[in-house]
Parts: sequence; structure tokens; C-alpha cells
Amino acid sequence: MRKPIEIGEYSFKTKTEAIEFYKEILNSYQKGDELNNSDFEMVFNLLKNHPDSERKIGCGIKKIVVENGGYNYNCFHLVRQDSSKEDFSYRKCISGEPNDFSLFSQACRKAVESDLKEIKQKYFKENSKNGLVKCQDTGELISFENAHVDHRQPNTFSVIVDRFIEIKGINISNLEYDKIDSYGHFLKDKELEKQFKDYHADKANLRIVNKNRNLSRSHQARINRQQKDLRIE
Repeated sequence: MRKPIEIGEYSFKTKTEAIEFYKEILNSYQKGDELNNSDFEMVFNLLKNHPDSERKIGCGIKKIVVENGGYNYNCFHLVRQDSSKEDFSYRKCISGEPNDFSLFSQACRKAVESDLKEIKQKYFKENSKNGLVKCQDTGELISFENAHVDHRQPNTFSVIVDRFIEIKGINISNLEYDKIDSYGHFLKDKELEKQFKDYHADKANLRIVNKNRNLSRSHQARINRQQKDLRIE
């Protein structure tokens, strides 16, 4: 029988259940909001499970806030007693250190971060009315903050990364990374990074959608490229 995951006073049957619980807490706040007392307690207990918790907690935690963690996503940020600030991943607190594929995938996402940001900015510049555009999935009006650049099926970002590894014959366990600030890992091999950027630009069919919608579409059949798909130039 699988051992439950214990976090403070809470017990979760699976990692997925725990991740969804803390994801819901994160998504209940807007950028810049401070966690209320009960959520602070739950998230602080979660932070204690982080592989680097002792260093992150440091001189003690004054408060926990929700801030932008890079391109188009929010994350928890701790504010220490000395007012220093640092983000942390609730997923890492639950799942531990990322495996080789997760680490490479994170570096690949950092490699195309500027491309995706440019796509989003261009779409809003050309299509927004009163700061709002239509979600390309539901048609609802969304703001820049609530918009997400979605990799449409079948070429989801994970699929693109997986195929790139296969095509290039990459041994991802032997790769080296640079860590800049607290916002993820970057490939040291800049030629490999460029190759992925080019491959991603060729394969990715992108849409601007509501970031809160369910992006999982594994039940759908293969969808061919459509005229309204956004492309990286």
C-alpha cells in the first residue's frame, strides 16, 4: 500500500493530490497578495519539505506572498525577517529534486521564454480592445495577466522536448546547466539551446488562451495546423 504524504496536519494519498491542493491555494491569490494566516501555515509547513528548506528559511519567515515567477506564471515567494525575498516551488517541496527530463524540459522552456513572450505581446498589440483579447479556445475576453501561450495538441511542449531528445540522440543525464538567480536552469551548451529554439519554432502551434482553463486534451485526436495558429518567426 502506498504511503500517504504527510504535510503538517494534512495527509494526501498521492503526490498529484497534494500538488492540486497547493496549486488551488496559489491560484486563489492575485499577483502581489499576501497569504492569509491559515494558508500561510499550510504553505510554511510545505516549505519545510523543500530539499533546500534550511537555506530558504534562513533567518526566519515574515510572510509569504504570490508573485510572478518568470514567464506567465505565479509562484510562492517567501519574505524573510531581514526583508530578503526568494521564490520556491511547491512542486519541488512535494516531489523533491527534478529528474533529468524535468531539468532539461525546464531549461528548454527558459530557452524559448523570450519567443513566447514576444508572441503574447504581439497578439495583444494587434488584437486587444480596451486591454482585452478573445481566448482562442473559448472566445471569452481575457486580460494580458490572465492570458497564457498554449502549445496546442498534438505538439505540446513536453512532446516537442521528447521528440527533440530522440531526434538529436541526447543523453540528458550528462548535460550541464547554469542557474541564474532563482528562476530556473539554463543549458550551458548554447549551440544545443539554439537548436532547440529553432526546432520549437518549427513545431509549435500556439494559441493565446485563458491561463486558468484546463490545458489537458489527451483525449483529442491529432489536430492539423490551422490558419489562426500563432507561429514564432
